[in-house]
Amino acid sequence: MKLTAITLDCPDPPALAAFYRQATGFGLHPDSHEDFAGLTREDGLFIGFQRVDGHRPPQWPGQDAPQQFHFDFAVDDLDEAESVLLELGAGKPEHQPDAGRWRVFTDPAGHPFCVTAK
Repeated sequence: MKLTAITLDCPDPPALAAFYRQATGFGLHPDSHEDFAGLTREDGLFIGFQRVDGHRPPQWPGQDAPQQFHFDFAVDDLDEAESVLLELGAGKPEHQPDAGRWRVFTDPAGHPFCVTAK
C-alpha cells in the first residue's frame, strides 16, 4: 500500500486549504471548491479538506473531542516556524510537552499539529 491522500473534516474547506497552502507550499488542487478543497505535494501526496456541518474541533490536550490524529512537520528553526504559523492564523495551546524539541499548534479549524526540529 502507498499513502496517497489524507482528508480532514472542517467547517470551511477553502480557508483551511489556504492556511496549509501558505504553511507548506503545496499546490492548490484544480478541482477545489466550497465543499471540498485539496492540496497536492510534488510527489503526489494529497491533503483534502471536506466541509462538515456542525464540525467539533478537537481539544488539545483534553479528550472531550479527541484529536484522533495529527500532522507532524519538520522545520529547520522552531522559533521561525512558530512566528510564521502564528502569523498565518495558527493557534498555540498552552500545553507544550517538550517545546525545545517540538511545538504543538492548532490550525484555524482547531486540528492540532506538531512542528519538530530537523
